[in-house]
Amino acid sequence: MSIRVLVVDDQAMVRAGFAALLGAQPDMEVVGQAANGAEGVALAASTRPDVVLMDVRMPVLNGLDAAAQILARPGPGTPHVLMLTTFDVDDYVYDALQLGASGFLLKDALAEELVAAVRVVAAGEALLAPSVTKRLIEQFAKSRPRAPLHPNRLKGLTEREREVLVLVGKGLANQEIAAELFIAEQTVKTHVSKILAKLQLRDRVQAVVLAYDTGLVEPAG
Repeated sequence: MSIRVLVVDDQAMVRAGFAALLGAQPDMEVVGQAANGAEGVALAASTRPDVVLMDVRMPVLNGLDAAAQILARPGPGTPHVLMLTTFDVDDYVYDALQLGASGFLLKDALAEELVAAVRVVAAGEALLAPSVTKRLIEQFAKSRPRAPLHPNRLKGLTEREREVLVLVGKGLANQEIAAELFIAEQTVKTHVSKILAKLQLRDRVQAVVLAYDTGLVEPAG
């Protein structure tokens, strides 16, 4: 079954380029294109995409507010939102992650990175692997209040689960966490699943955000 993608960007050439690239993939179908967030929200409701590729800065309704509306009613039919951004919109993207966006990608990413990113979020995973993402996560964390925002949310976690969450918060992949803790990768996957379930989190992106907001992980530097 093809991955249904909706492209939302106010720059016509960028929008058309993304749509052409993704539409050429054998496992993808571009179901719509929107020039602003309001059009994106409407098309998301009518076309029911699997993934919404959402620019941050747009007229009429910006990408953050559009993502909030699209993700307001979580459920089986809720699409995954992949934000497109640049280094100068850190706060916007951090807020998008808190809303439930599945990740973000720099607008100057390579074509293969964009295609891979859509596949990753369509599979229900968070886009956190690239090193640039780790740097951006650090920038988001530095811009937040120093005092933990939700320190009590971690009470239900075991000590091992807290250790795993720390490493997830630092941007490590399952294989890296397994090597760090000297446990099997499948065991890491099990811990991550339990963490998400206990904390009622959508994916690893929200786990990273919570790790910083609770003070479990401190910004580097």
